[in-house]
Amino acid sequence: MNKTLVEKVRCMLSNAGLGRKFWVEAVTYAQHLVNHLPSSAIGGKTPLEVWSEKPATDYDSLRIFSSIAYYHVNESKLDPRAKKALFMGFNAGVKGYRLWCLEAKKTIISRDVTFDESAMLNKVNLEEANSTPQQVECRPKQVEFEQTVVIPAQKTTDDSPMAEEESDEEEVPTQEPQQQSEPIAVRRERREIHKPAHFTDMVAYALPFVDDVPCTYPEVIRSSESGRWAGAMEEEIESLEKKKTWELTQLPKGKRAIGCKWVFAKKEGFPDNGDVRYKARLVARCYAQKEGIDYNEVFSPVVKHSSIRILLALVAQLNLELAQLDVKTAFLHGDLREEIYMTQPDGYKVAGKENWVCKLNKSLYGLKQSPRQWSTRFDRFMKDQKYTRSKYDNCVYLRKLQDGSYIYLLLYVDDMLIAAKSEVEIDRLKAQFNKEFEMKDLGEAKKILGMEISRNRERGKLWISQKQYLQKVLQRFGIHDDTKPVSTPLAPHLKLSNQLSPTTDEEREYMATVPYAIAVGSLMYAMVVSVVSRFIHDPGKGHWQAVKWILWYLQNTVDVGLAFERDESLGQCIVGYCDSDYAGDLDKRRSTTGYLFTLAKAPVSWKSTLQSTVALSTTEAEYMAITEAVKEAIWLHGLLKDLGVGQKQLKVYSDSQSATHLAKNQVFHARTKHIDVRFHFVREILEEEEILLQNIHTAENPADMLTKVVTRTKFEHCLDLVNILHI
Repeated sequence: MNKTLVEKVRCMLSNAGLGRKFWVEAVTYAQHLVNHLPSSAIGGKTPLEVWSEKPATDYDSLRIFSSIAYYHVNESKLDPRAKKALFMGFNAGVKGYRLWCLEAKKTIISRDVTFDESAMLNKVNLEEANSTPQQVECRPKQVEFEQTVVIPAQKTTDDSPMAEEESDEEEVPTQEPQQQSEPIAVRRERREIHKPAHFTDMVAYALPFVDDVPCTYPEVIRSSESGRWAGAMEEEIESLEKKKTWELTQLPKGKRAIGCKWVFAKKEGFPDNGDVRYKARLVARCYAQKEGIDYNEVFSPVVKHSSIRILLALVAQLNLELAQLDVKTAFLHGDLREEIYMTQPDGYKVAGKENWVCKLNKSLYGLKQSPRQWSTRFDRFMKDQKYTRSKYDNCVYLRKLQDGSYIYLLLYVDDMLIAAKSEVEIDRLKAQFNKEFEMKDLGEAKKILGMEISRNRERGKLWISQKQYLQKVLQRFGIHDDTKPVSTPLAPHLKLSNQLSPTTDEEREYMATVPYAIAVGSLMYAMVVSVVSRFIHDPGKGHWQAVKWILWYLQNTVDVGLAFERDESLGQCIVGYCDSDYAGDLDKRRSTTGYLFTLAKAPVSWKSTLQSTVALSTTEAEYMAITEAVKEAIWLHGLLKDLGVGQKQLKVYSDSQSATHLAKNQVFHARTKHIDVRFHFVREILEEEEILLQNIHTAENPADMLTKVVTRTKFEHCLDLVNILHI
């Protein structure tokens, strides 16, 4: 494949009369062509069709590389309405052409482009690059393409002109384009080529992961499941009309309408029932909104993952009932204050009024202010029901009942978890919700935010895992059952630093074929990957080897999860552990802080991160780790207090006696006056005696696994200490 791409790039640059500095643009466009052109190795189909099981139909967007293009501009009244540029390809995730402006010497992204493919750069006067562009009539053109790459989006190298002008890249605003089609070249017959044995692995690593879910409305029409998708869209439209989301009107003079699109998804049920729900959501295109005109405030809180785990731990510890609710079209309950107009949705344009627009009355999904408006509306409702919002997490609500127990509610956008001892109180709250909102009762909580929840009430245990998500990640990157697993997340021989970053063009070309950033991004949702994420800007082969090692580890541990259970010895107590790895960073010699807090014998909060400053000794590194752990302990202690769970002192354990003495004793001031003042606040906190700092033996400190690579025996022991088990 590398040879194929290099040959294409050589021809493209030669035909265009461009130098080597444009090789990055050429190879990016070459991989786009490979994905969309038939191949005899896969039975005359395109790689895009094989991967997505849908034929590639966007050939009308293909153009000759480096052909002359004129993009529309709207500057001063007397300036030309178009500027000359060279066609470089497309930008991933952006609808438009990627152009190299000859006048400005920078990258431009525009959808309103007119091409002159008969005049290549080597056929015109090169002095035109610095001359005034011709003024031409630009005909808008609709371009839709999918990001299905053989070589993922790559980091621009220093010898590319895009490297110098990357910060100048901009998208030229255009009018909504119209569709236009052109024929493609006729494919000639090829000799039969047998698929190499390594082809399957290459595709698995190279192509991004997609489901059999349509991306656009035309794809829905062509889909074999068009009936089920049509039903989902009809259900969405009925819900929008029921809530009087908009009213049709003609667009007032001086106003503009933002676009909208359909977003489709399949929601898998819990493994016990295997149900699959087809969902269609009408979403406004928020990128067209302008601050101060279409929106003002946009911030909206969501519940912290630590709060979710704390609630699940309390459910196991106190044997609470646990229910889950979902608000249908939650954002439509928010009140829209701004005057916003939107185009009519595809498939539902009113006959005779196709050019009319929708004046929005509700905060539709996709609008920048929609989450905030919904959050404000929900908070007002909960206060009317006499619920209190936690000061430590604004998406945690609670109310004390007459018997002294509590009912809790956690909100993550439109997903809710409700816990209480009394099932009657939960049903009463559900009834109140049904009067105010349109709800979907999901019964006992089984899955939230990708975390699967299972429970054995007789044994007083509750487990959470991410098995389904991890299996998809492994499938995405070609990790099969026959791949040899490993027993630790990282190996001792993997010494990661910036010295492993590419130093030659050959290494950069190899890393350009590796989906490093995609893999790290997929892993970050499931586990701590702070080490490999440090090199995401310029990864090398050694860094990629570390990422693959993590994937191999996950293959054998997809069913590992947190096991919460009643802890009679500690009761409803949170316990913390902290540790550090002195100067573990090989580049800046900074130390690593790690801490972990448990409730009901399993972790509810943890962190592994580089310290912000260089520590001059092991004691200082441990002292800074204690400070970070105490800050988290303060938050956890306050949240528990809000939840009505009494804990007089929260214990934090450290395996460094010198750091513990330093935190408790002011006599050490002479040795520590160079330490940042913000780390010394821990002394005042310990004097208040709400946080109790104690020593623990290194062998019994589970936070050790968060700071450094440990042996298999030590790693498994740390997991056992905090009830991270195979479920």
